[in-house]
Amino acid sequence: MPSLTGAQIIARTLGDLDVNVVFGIVGIPVVEIAEEALNLGIKYIGFRNEQAASYAASAYGYLTGRPGVCLVVGGPGVLHAIAGVGNSFANAFPLLLLAGSSESHLTSRGAFQELDAISLLTPHTKLSLRPASPDLIPPAIANAYRSSFYGRPGTGFVDFPADLIQGVFGEQDGIPNAKNVALPPKGGAEKDRILEAVRLLKGAKAPLVVVGKGSAYAKGEVMIRELIEKTSIHFLPTPMGKGVLPDSHPSNAASARSTALKLADVVLVLGARLNWILHFGEAPKWNPNARIIQVDISHDEIGRNQGDASLGLVGDIAVITEQLLDALNGWRWDTRVSDYTQRISESKRKNEAMAASKAKVDKLPMTYERSFSIIKTVLDRLSPPHEGGIVYVSEGANTMDISRSIFSVEHPRLRLDAGTYATMGIGMGYAIAAHAAYNNSKFPLSTKKKIVALEGDSAFGFSAMEVETMARYQMDVLIFVINNGGVYHGDSADGDEWLKLQRATAEGSTYKGGGLRSWSLGWEVGYEKIAEACGGKGFLVRTPKELERATEEGFRANVPVVVNVIIEAGQSTKLEFGWQASTKKPTASPAKL
Repeated sequence: MPSLTGAQIIARTLGDLDVNVVFGIVGIPVVEIAEEALNLGIKYIGFRNEQAASYAASAYGYLTGRPGVCLVVGGPGVLHAIAGVGNSFANAFPLLLLAGSSESHLTSRGAFQELDAISLLTPHTKLSLRPASPDLIPPAIANAYRSSFYGRPGTGFVDFPADLIQGVFGEQDGIPNAKNVALPPKGGAEKDRILEAVRLLKGAKAPLVVVGKGSAYAKGEVMIRELIEKTSIHFLPTPMGKGVLPDSHPSNAASARSTALKLADVVLVLGARLNWILHFGEAPKWNPNARIIQVDISHDEIGRNQGDASLGLVGDIAVITEQLLDALNGWRWDTRVSDYTQRISESKRKNEAMAASKAKVDKLPMTYERSFSIIKTVLDRLSPPHEGGIVYVSEGANTMDISRSIFSVEHPRLRLDAGTYATMGIGMGYAIAAHAAYNNSKFPLSTKKKIVALEGDSAFGFSAMEVETMARYQMDVLIFVINNGGVYHGDSADGDEWLKLQRATAEGSTYKGGGLRSWSLGWEVGYEKIAEACGGKGFLVRTPKELERATEEGFRANVPVVVNVIIEAGQSTKLEFGWQASTKKPTASPAKL
């Protein structure tokens, strides 16, 4: 057996595990690992910041069902990548983080970028390891890889000291190959619990199915669609649960979300957690008398907040949904037992009419709703939603919140947003991950898709330089920066304070006005020029016609495109995220059905 360096052993192990993409930033000593991975045909995507790389790897894990791999240097590289570790934990995305660290014999001596990363990350990962010898490298990587997507997904971490990466080892070191890790086994729930869930559903006057991103991750769409089709129960998707069932499905209650939650008396929650996104399952957003049946891969989620542990079903969502279908035995909910459906329909008509009227507001600067409506119209013409040819990435409080209900998603895993952690800065990393996943011949579900990112100007600023990463790897991502000059509602309506401050500075005088607010950003910043500087295309748009043209040209471009959309600013009076809500107890019970 010829001699191998530690870097070659690490790269070979990644190949044994069928890893085909590595995200990261190289430096001493991990650059050798990246180079050896490239020599084996593993694609390496080099980022400009470890945060974005770790976000990308976690999103890649969500899309593919196998851990995304992120490679970083020790010390500050690990510190930056902790953002992705936290995001992986909160969203239950599988991530394998690999890092290089200072030499073993220099521990505690103030070595280059020295950091006890194992102690730091152990509380936040499923498994953190530091192999002490070359023969332990393959099992360490394989175990961390397996742990990150078996059970509740999260992060596996392996730290390699520089002397192990750069060392040369021979046959006498007994270095094994790693065995590929099979997909996790899929288990179902106990028969008695299935029968109790079926009994509750059959007796419900106002049943509801909540479809979370866990359903999309579990690839449970076939069984879940059959469940809704056969039972005619209304369903409510969470933001990343959109597409498990088509947004256009007649049983979709998304546009009557508040009404559905307040009235539902039995709720089947498929792969969603009763956290802030679902208002903890509590009144006044929910019916206080609702029976909640949680279906989750993790025992830890069962009974959390308003969940009833006695009703929980633990296992694979597709398997459990099939069990429920078998036990329901053709049962179909009778909509005549209550006025639930009528009230949902009325709420949908009212809310959809309101949304349509907002989308028609024709003024300059454009509104969120008007600009999104224009973008949607053009994209739907170029790529009809039923074809599933677009992946939408969205971040920024208002941008994400408002666009969620405007852009239709008809297939699963075609929408990525800030998720459970509400993490700003994920947009560019997620867009790169989606491009890598859906334009990768080794990805079994790969069909080429256009990646469209809808970015608030504040959110875009977290990782805007990753546009250069897209250009370098020839990724034709279409990015819309919704520019209102600030965080949340943006600066004053006309940028008056910002402009006066800049004028006074240029004149060398003192501006005595109100000054910039804490949420102010630069006024009408030329974000489109970032794309132009990196070899892509940029568009600055102010009018509907300009936006229509930029959207069509941007969609057809084969380079990254940034469309800088100037919209109205200063129109909101309160800084808040639309889905945050008070959990105060109601003073009275909701009307009976």
